[in-house]
Amino acid sequence: MAQLYFRYGAMGCGKTMQLLQVAFNYEERGQKVCVIKPATDTKNGKKLLTRIGPERDTDFCFNRRANLFTKIAKEYSGVNCILVDEAQFLTGKQVDQLLQVVVKLNIPVIAYGLRLNFRMSSRGFEGSTRLLQVAHKIEEIKTICDCGRKATLNTRWLNGKLVTTGPDILIDDGKSDIIYKALCPHCFFKYQEGKN
Repeated sequence: MAQLYFRYGAMGCGKTMQLLQVAFNYEERGQKVCVIKPATDTKNGKKLLTRIGPERDTDFCFNRRANLFTKIAKEYSGVNCILVDEAQFLTGKQVDQLLQVVVKLNIPVIAYGLRLNFRMSSRGFEGSTRLLQVAHKIEEIKTICDCGRKATLNTRWLNGKLVTTGPDILIDDGKSDIIYKALCPHCFFKYQEGKN
């Protein structure tokens, strides 16, 4: 029986790399996958890139109005698995549509994304929140902070300074130095209080 998986982790933990490995494993066994991502992630167009090199074109990118169940049912019902990158940018309705893909089409869906935004706000990302509510399996992909502790928080650095305000989505515009970095809570509060 197919299931909806949410595999989350902090920035830089290798979510996209793991997605590409899962796609490779399916395809090596002669099975078909459909790799998708929200069009909100504009930095690489239709490509999925990893920090260590491997890359892949997506089968399709989608906007916030797209009905994922309808698209997959019409065009991808013969695949063995749906793989979703940047799942935090899904709408709650789209997460429910992916759950329908699992239940009605019996296709497993594995969604990779961030659990928490850089502000650590209680509202977080809509897609992640809904995935945490309805996924059959929730799995953490771990990474470490510069200090060696487990990194669980995502931070945004703008022109060398930690920022905790601003829009959820801010992709490098070439004018500002924007860096995203995973930190442990200990280092987060140290940087936030200026004790670095």
